[in-house]
Amino acid sequence: MLRLGVLCVALLLPVVLVGDTSRKSDEAAIRAVMNSFMDAWNRHDAKAWAALFSEDADFTNVRGMGASGRSNIEEFHASRFATIFKNSNQKYTDIKTRFIRPDIAAVDVHWEMTGAAFTDGNPSPTRRGLLNFTMVKSKGNWQIVVMHNLDLSASPPLAK
Repeated sequence: MLRLGVLCVALLLPVVLVGDTSRKSDEAAIRAVMNSFMDAWNRHDAKAWAALFSEDADFTNVRGMGASGRSNIEEFHASRFATIFKNSNQKYTDIKTRFIRPDIAAVDVHWEMTGAAFTDGNPSPTRRGLLNFTMVKSKGNWQIVVMHNLDLSASPPLAK
């Protein structure tokens, strides 16, 4: 009986290790997409930023406005990168990834932004929020298929 137990562990251990390695690799790949996301934002490059989305992606901003499809997402941001976000700098402060399936992940990214402006041109104070992504791995690459953005700057802390 002991031999059978040892044999089962010996046979399953490589599967567990491969799964763990694959998950760590996917988490690193998702983090790389988020690094590219922030880099393209900070260069105000709507084309590079939108390239991280799938062709049929959906995007919703903090005001509930949105765009569907990569080209529409790019167009939506190009004008904003030329105006209210032209001096903005965004960074993430935390990333949480939950794999729904090996090829689908829900990703929460806490962000902070400086340098943005109001529509009247006056500087906006530092903003903080949450980006919520649904990402899909297709042909070995992770892409954003759904993005919702929340601005948490004005939210009071919750009572404990």
